[in-house]
Amino acid sequence: MARINSNVPALRAITALGRNFNDMNTRLERLSSGLRINRGRDDPAGLIASERLRFEIRAIGQAVDNSQRALNVISTAEASLNESNALLLDLQALVVEAANEGALSTEEVAANQLQIDSILSSLDRIANTTRFASKKLLDGSQAYTLSSVATSALASVTVFAARLPETGPRTITVAVTQSAQTAQVSLIGSNPGGTSTTSATSIEIQGTTGTELISFAAGATISEIAAAVNSINNSTGVSAIVSTTATGTTTSAIIFNSVSVGSDQFVSITPIIGNFITTGNNNTVIRDAGQDAGVLIDGQAAQVKGLRADVRTGNIDARIYVTQAQGQTVSSQTFSITGGGSLFQLTPEVTTNGQVNVAFNSLRSTQLGNSVVGRLNTLRSGAGNSLSSKNFLTMQKIVAEAVDQVSTARGRLGNLAKNTIDTNIAAQNIALENVTASESVIRDADMAAELSALTRAQILVQSTQSALQIANSVPNLVLSLLG
Repeated sequence: MARINSNVPALRAITALGRNFNDMNTRLERLSSGLRINRGRDDPAGLIASERLRFEIRAIGQAVDNSQRALNVISTAEASLNESNALLLDLQALVVEAANEGALSTEEVAANQLQIDSILSSLDRIANTTRFASKKLLDGSQAYTLSSVATSALASVTVFAARLPETGPRTITVAVTQSAQTAQVSLIGSNPGGTSTTSATSIEIQGTTGTELISFAAGATISEIAAAVNSINNSTGVSAIVSTTATGTTTSAIIFNSVSVGSDQFVSITPIIGNFITTGNNNTVIRDAGQDAGVLIDGQAAQVKGLRADVRTGNIDARIYVTQAQGQTVSSQTFSITGGGSLFQLTPEVTTNGQVNVAFNSLRSTQLGNSVVGRLNTLRSGAGNSLSSKNFLTMQKIVAEAVDQVSTARGRLGNLAKNTIDTNIAAQNIALENVTASESVIRDADMAAELSALTRAQILVQSTQSALQIANSVPNLVLSLLG
């Protein structure tokens, strides 16, 4: 074949050279970018799959960042709670010291009161100044807002966490299904009328607070015995009333009650001397225990201790004190959670299952304690439970409730950090690792393979250039025919 108008071998060499140049350029691009897919035409299906995985990677990475920031918020709040706890422990020591009034001078009592005032001011300062990214945490601004709380039925309501609907407030129903009861022992005196003793009498009375022995001469009336029991009820936790019934003859009974309701309350009456306790018990110990209320909160059975009900579900985590009147009546009350609280988004999907709701309740002295035992600010100078009032038992109960509140808040935040956020970070990091690996398989370049392919492309380009050179010299052979 000796044609000069169409050099087919050269055209073939040019086509192969272009193909080899494109292949070499592709390898260079992949090696320089590290990506196998740099544009849609490189792998359309792979690009779609890769972008979807990148979407997940970005969301998972942000979820990890969100969780870490939530940990920082919680750590900030817990540090302040730790300091508040230390202050409350000092306050407890001051109350116990002040109760030793026989060994303290007036000046020492005044100095203790001054220190109590300083502790309460420090608690308020911590509550008002603890913040993260300009957001106050412990002043109550991050607590849930409640409405329609009937204080005649619900003495105290504390919401630690709640999942609120997007459409409006959440209504919570508190239903008492079982009446709370005091421990109760009813006894009739030994004489027919039951109004007085017929011999010298000693009985031992035991309750949750302690045990006391009371003694009476023959002829003591039941009313006198009841009055004696009530005069020491702080030592025993047992009170007494006289009940009179008329069934043919008038009979009076003395009824011993625990001062509080609940299964941890009890009354024990033991005869020591005399025949005051005779009817139906054969001079043996008579004992009775109280009964906790049965409470449903938002349809869930609450854990109840006396009149305190705790519930923890996915929708609500709360502690509610019902009043004694409400706790001893089978009925229900409602209140609403209208807003508030802090929401942390911990998962890539913005759904309620991936969110954690928590309240940072106020740690001010006006909020610590509760309306049942009293508020912590009542320990200030001039208030109802200052040292001058000598209400040491009440003061200790208030401080104990405040310590429990702060410790509970720390425990709940620690539980959230350890069992929810830490585990979420670990799980999301594993997911991030696996999704990234999957995306890398699709999109990233295999550098070793690309280097091998580049070497092949370079050799082919060089060989094709040589072939083109030869193909271009073929028409010159025609000249030899003319020649």
